[in-house]
Amino acid sequence: MSSRRLAVAVTTALLLAVGATACESGNSGGSASGGKIALLLPESQTTRYEQHDRPLFEAKVKELCANCEIIYSNAQQDQSRQQQQAEAALNNGAQVLVLDPVDGAAAATIVSLAKSKNVPVISYDRLIQNAPVDYYISFDNERVGQLQGETLVNRLKELGKTSGDIVMINGSPTDNNAKLFNKGAHSALDTSGFKTVPTPDFFTPEWKPENAQKFMEGQIAQLGKDGFVGVYAANDGTAGGAISAMRAAGITPVPPTTGQDAELAAIQRIVGGDQYMTVYKAFKPEADKAAEVAVALLKGEKPSTDRTVNNGATEVPSFLLEPQSVTKDNVKQTVVADKLYTIEQICTSAYAAACKAAGLT
Repeated sequence: MSSRRLAVAVTTALLLAVGATACESGNSGGSASGGKIALLLPESQTTRYEQHDRPLFEAKVKELCANCEIIYSNAQQDQSRQQQQAEAALNNGAQVLVLDPVDGAAAATIVSLAKSKNVPVISYDRLIQNAPVDYYISFDNERVGQLQGETLVNRLKELGKTSGDIVMINGSPTDNNAKLFNKGAHSALDTSGFKTVPTPDFFTPEWKPENAQKFMEGQIAQLGKDGFVGVYAANDGTAGGAISAMRAAGITPVPPTTGQDAELAAIQRIVGGDQYMTVYKAFKPEADKAAEVAVALLKGEKPSTDRTVNNGATEVPSFLLEPQSVTKDNVKQTVVADKLYTIEQICTSAYAAACKAAGLT
């Protein structure tokens, strides 16, 4: 072969190799060898997102796709900011959106924008409504509320109470999950012999503990210190706000109070006796599943599931995990056994005596 023909052959081979590489990393489908995934979380009022969801998701993506790039944003409870973050991620070449919406209804606009660019959307933890979402990964959220209600009722009956008012502090009115927690809680409370107050139900703006605390202060002023037997709080942040209000009012002991998210401060309150229970939603399997589905979509695959959830526009293929009720009696068997927290993290000096009494040593 002449030197000219050899040069042409080498050049052609190089061009074919470059073309193949470009195809592998292109926007249509991506590959296991690389790509861009946007993780858009809603807020940091709840400690789980920054302390657990984000690092767990990022670690699993890197395990599955070492060269994948994660575009991360937290909206700090601001829907317009989340819209801007989503637009920026898409403009930056995001090939999959993993979106935990500030506002499940308003986030439909983000889905429409992503779809216009052929980018699939995973609705993470909170359901995006009335939009063609590709997948939904969360927990059975009605079951969460049911667990909270059942555990609270059982505790009140253990204390010899069969009637009385339960102050109900729901989550954010813009979070569809809060409505599901509320529905599940009512399924347990409405036939229990206890009455939930106030009417209509109160939903805590932006899930902020200070908003829950202010509301609880008003309920104490209206009902009196002995005018209620328990508190249904939708998550640990609102529980903390309610407990602060009760403590400030001199209510001792604090009536049984629910929570959710298994925050460290809540586990400590449970051990110390201020909060009765929380709902533990194991963050790792949820974040891992979101990462697995995101990488699969990046590769052009469509993971199969036998469950769907109707979001008002379509039946969304869904992966729904099972929540667990946590009280003082099973802290060691749940959050400690799963290595969410160590006994040393829980049992600081302020809780040493309570931990010893609870067998957390």
